[in-house]
Amino acid sequence: MTTPQARDGRRVELPALERPLATVLDARWVKPLAEELDIHTVGQLLRHYPRRYTKRGELTPVSRLEVGEDVTLVAKVARVNSRVIPKNGRRLQILTLTVGDGTQTVDCTFFNQNFLARAFPVGSEGIFSGRVKRFNRTLQLDAPQAASLDGYLDEDGKVERIRSFAGIYPIYGVAGKLKLKTVQDAVAAVLATLGTVPDPVPPELLTRHGLVELTEALTSIHQPAGDRDIERARERLRYDEALSMQLVLAQRRARARFLPAEPCPRIDGGLLSAFDARLPFELTAGQYEVGETIARDLATLHPMNRLLQGEVGSGKTIVALRAMLQVVDAGRQTVLLAPTEVLAAQHARSLTAMLGPLATGGELGAPENATRVTLLTGSLSAPARRQVLLDIASGSAGIVVGTHALLGRQVMYADLGLVVVDEQHRFGVEQRDQLRSRDPNASPPHVLVMTATPIPRTVAMTVYGDLETSTLTQLPAGRSPISSTVVPVAEKPAWLDRAWQRVHEEVAKGRQVYIVCPRIGGDGEESDGTDADFEAPEPSSAASGDERRPPVPVIETAAMLADGPLAGLRLAVLHGRLPPAEKDEVMAEFKGGRTDVLVATTVIEVGVDVPNATMMIILDADRFGLSQLHQLRGRVGRGSAPGVCLLVSESLPGSPAMVRLTAVAATNDGFELAREDLRLRREGDVLGRLQAGRSSSLRLLSLLEHEEVILTAREDAGAMVTDDPELDRWPGLRAMVSSVLDEESQDFLEKG
Repeated sequence: MTTPQARDGRRVELPALERPLATVLDARWVKPLAEELDIHTVGQLLRHYPRRYTKRGELTPVSRLEVGEDVTLVAKVARVNSRVIPKNGRRLQILTLTVGDGTQTVDCTFFNQNFLARAFPVGSEGIFSGRVKRFNRTLQLDAPQAASLDGYLDEDGKVERIRSFAGIYPIYGVAGKLKLKTVQDAVAAVLATLGTVPDPVPPELLTRHGLVELTEALTSIHQPAGDRDIERARERLRYDEALSMQLVLAQRRARARFLPAEPCPRIDGGLLSAFDARLPFELTAGQYEVGETIARDLATLHPMNRLLQGEVGSGKTIVALRAMLQVVDAGRQTVLLAPTEVLAAQHARSLTAMLGPLATGGELGAPENATRVTLLTGSLSAPARRQVLLDIASGSAGIVVGTHALLGRQVMYADLGLVVVDEQHRFGVEQRDQLRSRDPNASPPHVLVMTATPIPRTVAMTVYGDLETSTLTQLPAGRSPISSTVVPVAEKPAWLDRAWQRVHEEVAKGRQVYIVCPRIGGDGEESDGTDADFEAPEPSSAASGDERRPPVPVIETAAMLADGPLAGLRLAVLHGRLPPAEKDEVMAEFKGGRTDVLVATTVIEVGVDVPNATMMIILDADRFGLSQLHQLRGRVGRGSAPGVCLLVSESLPGSPAMVRLTAVAATNDGFELAREDLRLRREGDVLGRLQAGRSSSLRLLSLLEHEEVILTAREDAGAMVTDDPELDRWPGLRAMVSSVLDEESQDFLEKG
């Protein structure tokens, strides 16, 4: 990196946190930081916060050690004991240095650090630190650290300078060949030259919330004098993360308020009125209330952006259909975007069935205000695709249902007024944004995002903070309870035999059963791409050694069951790579009761509605997330008979996988499971495209633990953006957003 220059050739002084590390650090530090951690600037390094801290106590004579204290000792090595033991198929080296001062000894045990035996032979002196504990009448230092006396002795040989060895030391995340000491030394060198950093947060906010200034926070997080320093620094930097996210969302909400939209008010006597008149049941109170809220949104001069979430089977589809009919009544077109062809086809059939004659628009004898439901998927034949595209472009299809094929450039909409996105977590934000900004010359359509995966309130405020949220919690009349049981085959293999017997019993009663597998099989593929991803393996939870077997394949499992425990029953196979016509035929046969058992992948996870299906067996259930298991079991119990879900797993008792499965079996509350899922699987990069998994751009902010901070930041951001939409008076805040949130995270929030 070179120092930027003005047009007249003068050097431009960058803000302290934007300065390249190469201008303040030795090259031996700069290169590994860039290569291993992608850290290039002072700000990026100082935002690489310690993962934890280790304490080295005050210098203490060995004879005065107290159990439970953090101490630092100057002691002589009395004994060195090294041994090797096998562990998990590997060799674990255990080195114990017994050190003392002639009056008392203490053991310091190190793992896989045999080099210390050469550094500290018997008779040598060193500095040793750790927390004192007692085991079998022997004093030990817990998690000990050792250092040579070199560099800590004064010129006259006294050990006064050893006191500087005591204190709180930061432990950073490292990668590759990067060493912890390199990060520690680099941070110390940067802080030594940092000076005062201009604080981007208005001083009145710092005073109101009792937060320290940025310079103090950055210094204290890396070089704390005590626990209080660490906590105060974290409070401030945690607020920075929350405020950065909420500023992006507040600006987006502000911009949306100024976007024009074609209002679609409710029209008496129209298609919606006709549909309501022929409904064979009453809406739940929740469906009615949410429907009225959406109706008001659609009638405004600004585009609706609303998230509709609810339990599996809570009736979101009927709410969405009524919204679509209101828009069709206003003379505009609607789109329902589904993640898989199976679900898209199911939606198209379901909407057509619910509308009845009202879906026969253009046909002879159709009611005057009828519309047409059309389906667009990537597997349509060329002639069928041309006809569907013509129906969409002409506007004769008021309701268009489809998959990613709806995003193609060749799809021309007549007058797109509403986009309904089903199962939003299965789409990237870019894909949703394509439909929302389809025609740059037209007003943006209203957007309704639906999910049957309950979202904790804090996640909704963060990831969907620009959307208004409606929640359905009440189940429609006629839904039956679902009981879930874990089948621990490693511990109780006979339970699986009993599960197959239960299948025969259900079928004998005239009912049907799902069996779910995480893998297709046959072609060697793990997943078909349209099915939801299964969980990463947990080798430690498997029943047989360190190597976990592949996930159960649906094709081979169906063949095994047909020839074995389920012989005599009518079995069918469904997965995402079947030809579309075959998938439709399989589902039609199952829904019509001509198939007893459907062996499927997670392609049935959402939208599939077969009221006669009362039992589900999920094989390798530990391969799925909690929310996904909750969605899957929601396919049963949709009729008058109670549902049962068996979660089959080889995981061992007490393993993380078994803890997760037990949590699913313990409750049918999707929102409680969503919080548990977030807690057990870690929050992941909630701002990234995957929205789940292993890393996070939120370094200090926990979406479960810091709801109050998020609420506070949301209020602050809203007030600032209302007063100054582009933050012209606060350029430092714009810079802070860039330093706290990476470019992808900002883009995610922008496109939401």
